[in-house]
Amino acid sequence: MFTRLGRFVVHNPWKVIAAWVIAAIAVVAFAPTIADVTSKDQASFLPDSYESVQAQKLAADAFGQTSDATASIVVKRADGAQLSAADQGKVTALAKSITEARIERVTGAVSGPQALSPNKQVQLVSVGLKGLAEEQAVLDAVQKVRDLTGPALSGSGLEYGVTGDAALFLDNQDAFENAFVVVGVATIVLIIGLLLFIYRSPVAALLPILTVGLVSAIAPGLIALAAKAFDLQVTQDLQTILTVVLYGVGTDYILFLLFRYRERLRAGEDPKQALVTATGRVAEVIVSAAGAIVVSFSALLLAVFGAFKSLGPGLAIAVAVMAFAAITLVPAVVSLLGPKVFWPSKSWQHAPKGAMFGRFGRFTARRPALVAAISGGLMVALALGTLGMKIDYDAFSQLPSDTESSRAIKDLQAGFPAGALNPTTVYVKSTDGSPLDPTELTQYAGKLAKVEGVGAVLPASADGSPVLLNPDKTVAQINVVLADAPYSAASLDLVDGKLRDTAHADAPAGTTALLGGVTASYTDIRDANSRDLSVIFPVAGGLIAIILALLLRSLLAPLLLMIAVVLSFFSTTGATVLVFQGAAGHAGVSFSLPIMLYLFVVAIGTDYNILMIARLREEAEQGTDPRTAADLAIEHGGPSVAAAGLILAGTFSSLMLAGMALLTEMGFSVAVGIAISAFVMSIFLVPSVIALLGTKAWWPRKLKLQTPVQQDRELEPAAPPAAR
Repeated sequence: MFTRLGRFVVHNPWKVIAAWVIAAIAVVAFAPTIADVTSKDQASFLPDSYESVQAQKLAADAFGQTSDATASIVVKRADGAQLSAADQGKVTALAKSITEARIERVTGAVSGPQALSPNKQVQLVSVGLKGLAEEQAVLDAVQKVRDLTGPALSGSGLEYGVTGDAALFLDNQDAFENAFVVVGVATIVLIIGLLLFIYRSPVAALLPILTVGLVSAIAPGLIALAAKAFDLQVTQDLQTILTVVLYGVGTDYILFLLFRYRERLRAGEDPKQALVTATGRVAEVIVSAAGAIVVSFSALLLAVFGAFKSLGPGLAIAVAVMAFAAITLVPAVVSLLGPKVFWPSKSWQHAPKGAMFGRFGRFTARRPALVAAISGGLMVALALGTLGMKIDYDAFSQLPSDTESSRAIKDLQAGFPAGALNPTTVYVKSTDGSPLDPTELTQYAGKLAKVEGVGAVLPASADGSPVLLNPDKTVAQINVVLADAPYSAASLDLVDGKLRDTAHADAPAGTTALLGGVTASYTDIRDANSRDLSVIFPVAGGLIAIILALLLRSLLAPLLLMIAVVLSFFSTTGATVLVFQGAAGHAGVSFSLPIMLYLFVVAIGTDYNILMIARLREEAEQGTDPRTAADLAIEHGGPSVAAAGLILAGTFSSLMLAGMALLTEMGFSVAVGIAISAFVMSIFLVPSVIALLGTKAWWPRKLKLQTPVQQDRELEPAAPPAAR
C-alpha cells in the first residue's frame, strides 16, 4: 500500500502540491482560528465533583463572587521601621484615590486598620478587579494602579509593590513571550544549521521550514473546527506547544525520508525509483510513529484535569496532518528536485568511508552484551533518582524573583503569614435553609484558628467578626490564613488533611462545610494529577504496544520496546531530580513535569525506536543474521535518529535561556529525555538486545526469510546516477 502511495506521489508531484496549497488556502480563509475557541476559564479545569469547584459555585451564588482577578499593594517603610499613624493614613488615602480614579476594570480599593500587620511593618491595599488575570484590560488596569501609586507615595518614605495573580501575570508576561520567541528562533536556527551540517545543502535545510510552515497554517484551523464541532476545550498553552511539536515531529519525518532517499541513491537506484522505494519504506515507519503519538495524545482525553485534557485532541490532529504531509507533500517536492535537494553537495553520490555510525554498528554487532549492559545500566542508574522525587506545586517559586510582584510577596511575609495573599476560604451552608447562628459560627472559626498550621482567621466585617453572612444568612464565609505559602506542600497537606477534617467534623449542626481558595484548588489539582497519571500512562502504553505489534507483527519485540520506553521515562525523571532537587536545591520538580515528559519523551521519543526496530526487522527479513542486522540498522538508521534527536533536544534546551525556573526545568528535562531516547535507547540499547535475542525477538512470528542479498554497503555504484 505504501509503495503504491509513494509511486503515485512521486509521479504526480504537481497534483499533490496543488492539493495541499488549495487545502491551506481554504482552511486559512474559511476555518475559525484557535483564538476563537480558546478558553481562559481556569475553573473549568476541574470537574464539579471536586470540593474547591463546589465551593467556588457556592460563593458565586451566595456572595456574587467570581473568579475575577485581584491585586494587593504591599506598603512598608523604606527604613524598615514600623508604620506610623501618619503612614497608615497615607496608605488609606492611597486606597481612596485609587477608587476615585475610576480606572477601567478596577472595582474599588480598600485599606485601614484591619489591613495593618500585627507588627506594624506592612499595610495592604486590596484592589478589586473585574475580569480574569490573563485579560489584557485587567493587565492594563494593574499597570495604571502602579502608575498612580508611585506618585501618590513619592517623598513619603514609603515603599510599595503591587502583587496578586494579575500582577504576577503582568510581570511574567514578557518573560514568557520572550522565552517562546527564543524557542521559535532557536528551533529554526537549529534545524537550518544542523541540516546544513548534515547535507551541506541549503535546499535540504529549508525543506522542513517550508513544509512545516504550510502544515502550521492548516493544523490550527482544523483544530478549531474540531473544537467547535465536538465542543472541545482549547487552552492558551496549545499554540506554543503546537509549534514545538510540529517542527519537532515534522523535521524528524523529513529526516527519515531524506536519509533513506540518499541511501538508495548511493546504492545505485534511479532517482525516481529511489524516492519511490524510500517513501514506501519510510511511510510505514512514519504512519506507525505518528499513530503512537496520536494515541498517546488522545489518551489525555481520559484526564479529569482540563489543562491536560485540552492538549490531547489538538496535538493529535496536528501530528496526523504532519504525518500525512510527510508521506505526500514532502516526497512530491523532493520528486521535483531530485538529487538537487542535496545541492550543491556531492556527498549523496557515495557513502563516506569509516563513518562513525558504521563503527558503532560493527562494535555493537561484535559485543552486543557489553553494549546492552552499558546503555541499560546507564539508564537504570539515572532512573534511581526518581526514588527521591518530590512534586512542587508552588507557582511563585517557578517565576523570576526580581519582579515587582515577587518582591512584594517577600515584603508581605515580613508582617503577615505566608498565606495571607491567598487565604483559604471555608464556606458553611445551612442544609435546611434556616438562618445560621453567628455565635456558633464564631466558635467554629475559633476551632479552625487552633488547627496546627493555621496562621490566623481574618476579620470579615467592620466589627471585627470572623464571619461574613450572605443576605439571607444561609451561607457563611470564613477566611483562614495559612502559616505557610499557599502553594507549598505543607499548605496542600494541611488543607487536604487536618484543616479539611476539622472543617467538616466541627461544622455546626444542620450545616455542611466546603473549602475553597487557591490552596484548596491546588489540593484538588494534585489529586486529579495523581489520578490522571495513573490512568493515562498505562492506557497510552497499551495503545502504543498494540501499534508496535501491528507494525512488527510480533509480541515480544513490542514488549521489549515498551520496557525500554518506560525505562527512558524514569531515567529522564531521575536525571531531572538529581540536577534540580539535588544540585540546584529545589523543593521539588514542577507538577506539570511528568505530563510534559509523557508528551515529548514517551510519545515523540518513540519515533526513534520505531525507526530503528523497523530497520532491524527489514534487515532480518532479507536473511541477514541478527548481529549483522544490528550493524546495518545502526549504520543506516543511526544518523537520522541522531540528527532528529539533536534537533528536538536542542530546541527544548533553548528554554533554559528564558531565565524562569519552570521553563528551565522543562527545557532541561525534555532535552535530556530526547537525548536518552535517541542516543542511548534507540541507537544502542534496542539493537544490542535484538542482536542478543536473535530471531526469538520476533516471536511468535516466523520471518519469511528472503534470499540473502548483497548488503547496501557493498552496492556502491561504479558511477553516480545522473541527476534528474
